[in-house]
Amino acid sequence: MVVVTGREPDSRRPDGAMSSSDAEDDFLEPATPTATQAGHALPLLPQEFPEVVPLNIGGAHFTTRLSTLRRYEDTMLAAMFSGRHYIPTDAEGRYFIDRDGAHFGDVLNFLRSGDLPPRERVRAVYKEAQYYAIGPLLEQLENMQPLKGEKVRQAFLGLMPYYKDHLERIVEIARLRAVQRKARFAKLKVCVFKEEMPITPYECPLLSSLRFERSESDGQLFEHHCEVDVSFGPWEAVADVYDLLHCLVTDLSAQGLTVDHQCIGVCDKHLINHYYCKRPIYEFKITWWKKMSLKSERRGIHVDQSELLCKKGCGYYGNPAWQGFCSKCWREEYHKARQKQIQEDWELAERLQREEEEAFASSQSSQGAQSLTFSKFEEKKTNEKTRKVTTVKKFFSASSRVGSKKAEIQEPKAPSPSINRQTSIETDRVSKEFIEFLKTFHKTGQEIYKQTKLFLETMHYKRDLSIEEQSECTQDFYQNVAERMQTRGKVPPERVEKIMDQIEKYIMTRLYKYVFCPETTDDEKKDLAIQKRIRALHWVTPQMLCVPVNEEIPEVSDMVVKAITDIIEMDSKRVPRDKLACITKCSKHIFNAIKVTKNEPASADDFLPTLIYIVLKGNPPRLQSNIQYITRFCNPSRLMTGEDGYYFTNLCCAVAFIEKLDAQSLNLSQEDFDRYMSGQTSPRKQESENWSPDACLGVKQMYKNLDLLSQLNERQERIMNEAKKLEKDLIDWTDGIAKEVQDIVEKYPLEIRPPNQSLASIDSENVENDKLPPPLQPQVYAG
Repeated sequence: MVVVTGREPDSRRPDGAMSSSDAEDDFLEPATPTATQAGHALPLLPQEFPEVVPLNIGGAHFTTRLSTLRRYEDTMLAAMFSGRHYIPTDAEGRYFIDRDGAHFGDVLNFLRSGDLPPRERVRAVYKEAQYYAIGPLLEQLENMQPLKGEKVRQAFLGLMPYYKDHLERIVEIARLRAVQRKARFAKLKVCVFKEEMPITPYECPLLSSLRFERSESDGQLFEHHCEVDVSFGPWEAVADVYDLLHCLVTDLSAQGLTVDHQCIGVCDKHLINHYYCKRPIYEFKITWWKKMSLKSERRGIHVDQSELLCKKGCGYYGNPAWQGFCSKCWREEYHKARQKQIQEDWELAERLQREEEEAFASSQSSQGAQSLTFSKFEEKKTNEKTRKVTTVKKFFSASSRVGSKKAEIQEPKAPSPSINRQTSIETDRVSKEFIEFLKTFHKTGQEIYKQTKLFLETMHYKRDLSIEEQSECTQDFYQNVAERMQTRGKVPPERVEKIMDQIEKYIMTRLYKYVFCPETTDDEKKDLAIQKRIRALHWVTPQMLCVPVNEEIPEVSDMVVKAITDIIEMDSKRVPRDKLACITKCSKHIFNAIKVTKNEPASADDFLPTLIYIVLKGNPPRLQSNIQYITRFCNPSRLMTGEDGYYFTNLCCAVAFIEKLDAQSLNLSQEDFDRYMSGQTSPRKQESENWSPDACLGVKQMYKNLDLLSQLNERQERIMNEAKKLEKDLIDWTDGIAKEVQDIVEKYPLEIRPPNQSLASIDSENVENDKLPPPLQPQVYAG
């Protein structure tokens, strides 16, 4: 942009200085030579502009009114077109401004009618508004997203000590480690904690008060630096740890880096007495460039760890069945929505009742002069109106209230389910184990048993309710029992978890056949759909999913088989906790298989694709029903935290991925994907050698068979060596045992003395009868 003033310079000012009172002169210096510098004489008279001004903004042509450019007096555009400055023109006579004109149209739209740009162009238009010094546009843009959110984010980051320095340190450490290892990525540990005081594993209210009452001398005892690369915290703001992690990922991604992070545990360093450092430690993986294949970049399957957490930001694991919320937040949202729906239903019922009453009153007033022969008709109409209103109220009332009324009506007639129902062997066994377990808690155990029996009887009367309401009753029971044990019984948290596991096992063993895949839901329909989907995807290979598992390794192959067995065995369990245990065992086999294949610990990016492959290969029966059953009736503390909750959330993500699997997910063309899904063709396995197009198929098969024979030969040799080693070990073991026995016999010799023949011959069977003394004969004496 070329701007040359038409006034003579003030000799009293130093060269290049501008008066602070001239607002229109307060803009950047021209980037191109002025007309005076080019050797052209400039007129000293003010420049005049037409009413319709043609503009050339960096090559983009615009046309607008002069009054539009002068709309706000204290802007650069108003100063430029005030006539006090010279603006050059192009060959077509358009006034030229040396500025990118890509977003100047949005600036003009605001000056014309006050229109604001769409969200995706807010940042770019904001820069143009800053250049042209349009204050009203700047103010309105700052109140729009994403600038408004960025302003709040910067206010939060302003509370973080040395945030920018630590961010630069992360980048520098990642760069140095990548250069040293000559790798495309680097990993480093980052500690993020909001509170300064470490948390103890057995914290009680008395110890909690020490957070705020400890002296400076005591505080020095808690000064601790975790063994990490960078630490963030503490800070005083509502934003939590996950908000800061999001800021870190956002700022690092803005520098063109690919960032992945996951929590790898806590510091857990002992400080003093019963205090341990419980600051969470996260592993950041900084990737400097993306790995490319020979043809194209493989997208792979990746789920950020933050996506597994509750979308409300509470820190617990979310669940797709709960719309991304955790169990606690989902129940809160469900209660709010339910109360709102009930309120709306009652308002609708009251409005319908008022309309009926008004209609009836108007009809009654119009017919008041008629004969009394219509009295019976009016009475009938009144009764019909009352019946309709009552029906509407019942229809819109909460189902729980209807269920409670049913229970009250049926309670005197329905006998106890423990008397009527023939319990199975497993139910009897679980009942005995539950009673024996509660005996160790004495009075508390008796109270728990009474509450559990009462809950089972209540659930017997609530079988007519929907499965969601039964699930809500069960979750309420879990929560009430846990709170009562902690508040009244003063039971430690670790024992509360054990008791809750036994309670869940007891009640769900009895309720299993009533609440698992009930007929009132579409669980069975979803099971058939996912099974059909998995059967249609039988052609998917590990290479398509980027699975880092080599099944040619015998140990890895065995682990894959065990993982498939565990995920299939989940359907045979009756208790949600046992089903979760099957998922956990399957996941651990997957991690071990990846570790053996890669010779390094598995990451979350490797685990999810392998889990998807296991599900596709195993096709577990009633998969959706089992997931829904665990979601509805499992102890919520298990789903929200711990390894069980983590693995279950990944399984839900795997099922959701399978349902939405498309050609782009597998890096295939749409035509190939459709042909594979229809069964017309199957993907060929990748061969290790590159054959020419005219190579004979028989030669290819021969080399393939030779490779297979060589593999079998190696395996046979390995088995023979192991068998010989086992035979040698058995021989050595036999010789060792014989030598030990011989040593013991030599150390403690056994002396065998000959028996006494005279004593031994009495009872001997070889003694002849004639050598025995004669028998005694009875003698008769005369009286």
